[in-house]
Amino acid sequence: MTSDDAPQGGAAPPASLDVVRVLALLDASRHSLAALAAAVELASQRHAELVALYVEDLDLLHCAAFPFSCEIGAQSGLTRPLTPAALEASIAHQLQRVQQALAAAVAGRDLRHRLEISRGRVAAEALTKSGPDDVLVLGKSGTTERWGKRLGSTSRRLILEAPCSVLLWDESHPYRRGPLRWLAAGESSPAQAGGAPSLPAWLASLFDGASPLPLQHAGELERTLDRANAGGLLLHRGELEGLLAEDEQLIARVPLPILIIP
Repeated sequence: MTSDDAPQGGAAPPASLDVVRVLALLDASRHSLAALAAAVELASQRHAELVALYVEDLDLLHCAAFPFSCEIGAQSGLTRPLTPAALEASIAHQLQRVQQALAAAVAGRDLRHRLEISRGRVAAEALTKSGPDDVLVLGKSGTTERWGKRLGSTSRRLILEAPCSVLLWDESHPYRRGPLRWLAAGESSPAQAGGAPSLPAWLASLFDGASPLPLQHAGELERTLDRANAGGLLLHRGELEGLLAEDEQLIARVPLPILIIP
C-alpha cells in the first residue's frame, strides 16, 4: 500500500492485495497439513493467491541409489531395503495425499490456488520460488513424540534465509486469536522507544493487538511463553538469529505460531 492509498480518518483498511502470494510448503506430514489450513485461511482473508509447493526430495532419491540403503519404521523400528523404485512409489503416494489435502482445504472457497511440483533439494527449491512480497507458511517439521520437539533442518534454513515473511506453524497447538507478542528489550528491538513495531495489514489482521515482551534472552522467553495458548510471537530475523545462538531448539518449544520477518 502506498501513502496515497492509505485509509483516511481511521477507516478500516480496504481488502487489497497487500500479500502477493501465500506459499505453503507441503510434504503430507501432519505439521505441513496444519500449516496448509493456516495458509488457506490467510490467503482467503487477504484475497491472495495460494500456491502449494511440493518438492520431490532429490537427496532421498540419491540415497536410494546406494545398495546398502534402508529405511526404519517410525513405530515398528523394523528395517527394510530402500530402493529407487520403492521410493518413487512412496513419493507418488505422498503427492496424491498432498493433492487430496489441497482439494479438501480449498473446497467451497472462492480462492485462486495452484499446486507447484518440482524435484530438487527442498529448502533450495522453496527459497527459489519465494519472493519478497510473499508469505511462506510451513510446519515445525522434525517434531516427534518419541524424541521430543525439534526444529527440522529444512524449517531452520527457511526461517533464516527466506526473502519473505515466514509463518511457522505447530500442529500440536491449535491457533487461537490473541495478542501478537514482540520483543521490546535490547538494541535489536524493531520498535522505536516505547512503541510497537509497524505491522503489514495481513499480519495485523491475524491478531488482537500487540503485546510487548521486555525480554532479551532465550530462557526468559521460554519461561514467559510456556503456558501461552493464544496469539503469536513476532521476531525479526536478527532477533531470531540471536535466540537460536543461545538455544538452537527454542523455536520448536514455543507453543505459539511464530512470524519471522526480514
